Amino acid sequence: MTSIEERPDAAGGAAGADPSAVLREIEQRVLWVATAIVHHANRVRPNPSGLKVGGHQASSASIATIMTALWFEHLRSGDRVSVKPHASPVLHAINYLLGDLDERYLTTLREFGGLQSYPSRAKDPDPVDYSTGSVGIGATAPIWGALARRYVSSLGADPGTGRQYSLVGDAELDEGACWEAILDPMVGELGEVVWIVDLNRQSLDRVVPNIGATRLQGMFEAAGWQVLTVKYGRLLEKLFTRDGGAALRRRIDEMPNPEYQRLLRCTPAQLRERLPGDDREIAGLVAGLDDETLHAAIRNLGGHDLAALGDAFAAIDDARPTVIFAYTVKGYGLASEGHPQNHSSLLTHDQLAELASAVGASVDEPWARFPAGSPAAQLCAAVSARLHREPAVAHPVAPIPADIGRTPTGTATTQAALGRALLDLTRSAPDAARRVVTLCPDVSSSTNLGGWVNKVGVWSARERVDWFADDPETILHWRERPTGQHLELGIAETNLVGLLGELGATWSRWGEPLLPIGVLYDPFVERALEPWSFGIYAGGQSILVGTPSGVSLAPEGGAHQSISTPSVGLEQPGCISYDPAFAIDVEWTLLASLARLGRPDGTSAYLRLSTRPVDQTLAAVPTDPAARERRRRQVVAGAYPLRRAAEPALTIAAMGAVVPEALAAAERLEALGTPTDVVCVTSAGLLFDALQARSGRGDAETWVLDAAFPAFRATPMVTVLDGHPHTLSFLAGINQVRAAHLGVSRFGQSGDLDDVYRHHGLDADSIVRAGLDLAP
Repeated sequence: MTSIEERPDAAGGAAGADPSAVLREIEQRVLWVATAIVHHANRVRPNPSGLKVGGHQASSASIATIMTALWFEHLRSGDRVSVKPHASPVLHAINYLLGDLDERYLTTLREFGGLQSYPSRAKDPDPVDYSTGSVGIGATAPIWGALARRYVSSLGADPGTGRQYSLVGDAELDEGACWEAILDPMVGELGEVVWIVDLNRQSLDRVVPNIGATRLQGMFEAAGWQVLTVKYGRLLEKLFTRDGGAALRRRIDEMPNPEYQRLLRCTPAQLRERLPGDDREIAGLVAGLDDETLHAAIRNLGGHDLAALGDAFAAIDDARPTVIFAYTVKGYGLASEGHPQNHSSLLTHDQLAELASAVGASVDEPWARFPAGSPAAQLCAAVSARLHREPAVAHPVAPIPADIGRTPTGTATTQAALGRALLDLTRSAPDAARRVVTLCPDVSSSTNLGGWVNKVGVWSARERVDWFADDPETILHWRERPTGQHLELGIAETNLVGLLGELGATWSRWGEPLLPIGVLYDPFVERALEPWSFGIYAGGQSILVGTPSGVSLAPEGGAHQSISTPSVGLEQPGCISYDPAFAIDVEWTLLASLARLGRPDGTSAYLRLSTRPVDQTLAAVPTDPAARERRRRQVVAGAYPLRRAAEPALTIAAMGAVVPEALAAAERLEALGTPTDVVCVTSAGLLFDALQARSGRGDAETWVLDAAFPAFRATPMVTVLDGHPHTLSFLAGINQVRAAHLGVSRFGQSGDLDDVYRHHGLDADSIVRAGLDLAP
């Protein structure tokens, strides 16, 4: 009978001079430490609350070999890796063996202040290249990281070179975000991008009946990717060359996923009965194998064969993106391997002891390192030195002016003010403006960025011919070149904010800060919110501009009229939101937001802009320099008094596009004997933070509350905005006054502005009625 000893990479072989044996020893230790990290969190550490701790031993086991081969043989210091969320224990195990994680953290998985549930750049104590945890977003992040590095290089900086790896679970390919990214035209030119798909054919609840690997491979090929497949290990490949081997290959290739998974749970005797089916050739081949070899052969997939993986990594074509489909067994090497419900299963104490015996570890000393001077210890030290990176030192952005000095006149929209402010910045602060990069999902012209795009050009890795440059009717000039500062993606908001987050993280990755601004239609902010929020969590600082917004986009109607985005901005962590009413407010809030980017204590921003034309004289910008600066500070802080009555009986707090209605209502109320103050709110979020700080919940500055809503002028209050009314409802609590809250709480419909405002109760009549109901 054929024995397993014929395999040169047999698990459990003594480590020595043989590199494959040393690597196998490290792979076994990685599997052990990763499994023990989860075991300790769930079975050893006290759990007074009784809440499930969790962790994923099976998901970690399926990718342990892949990560060992990648880190210990192929990875270089300039490379970056996004690790699938449930494999975080494997990443921590590798970092521990390389000396980049202190032993005290190994017992802290999912503990407060300890190792995070999923890899986190911001919160984990060891090296993490990409935060993951939101399925699909971590997978695509290296694509945007590759684009961000290329963009930084176009500025004359040197962020180095290297591949951008994504370690992806096969079920993660169900996420549309993956395919939106794969299909974007720019991605086909990114040869440094490598995806490694952990093809274990299981999701959370089941064995996937037909994973459709061939279909997935065809989809990647159609997008221009190199497709490599690591399906079988060397033991199986050797068996395929014997009599009956071709039939065995065909049998396994054509076998449904659940049937194959069931074989993993069989004894050798059961395998001899089930594997051949009705094929006598296979039965003859199987009869000639000893039990140990047969048991090993059925689980000898390419994703667990270090040599097969090494061959695939060596075949990567750096001229185009690459995807490697690595067939694996979920729970490989564990008692739960291949079971359809092993996703969150945990080894018992006895099963952990069995694993320790199998891999040469100790339950009593689970964190023991390799003996000093041993081949494994030497390899760990050599890999640690090879992967060492000096911490990035962030260069400061050139000073950004707080006030360019322009005072807008006439009629203008806040949307158009964005493009004007960017153009003014190129003249007043060219060094800072060179760090600005704008992004759009095919809406540059309709969001008034045309002038900016004409000025700075469109970024491209190589210069392209603008065939319409000599067309006299061309207004938007599409000059694509490596020095351009505008990037346009296809109509996929997830791609937009994914790239936005990575452009906003260059200050921490390579010490080269950028000032990224993403512009999209405000109704689609919520579609992009989750990946943008995850980018902020991962340290990406950026500005998201939603425009046009609200029911003020009157003719569009329906769901194109955004309702809840003001409260989204209020509630999003790591973000300051603004909903400016006037062009000057856009300039000041934009400049303040740019000044907060690209630094360790930086903050992202969300600007909600409108296409409603507004008379700019209503802003009543002070002409005195000191008074103007006071107004600017109030605008940036969240609110400013726009109209003061001699002895107010009512206050209208208005935000954004409906401020003209608030002013008109105040004039009418005054004529009716109800003197009215009008406060223009620019940031509900900043005011809420100030109110919380006044109560001892936070450390925000509170002076803006006294400037905009002084207690001695406290009166009943009407709040109004082109959005959900609850966004400003907290303002009544500043001075504990009676209040009415106007806004939009229904889906819109098409019409002209007056009709739509009347329909939603945003018009001056509605504000006057609410004010009279409240006034004494």
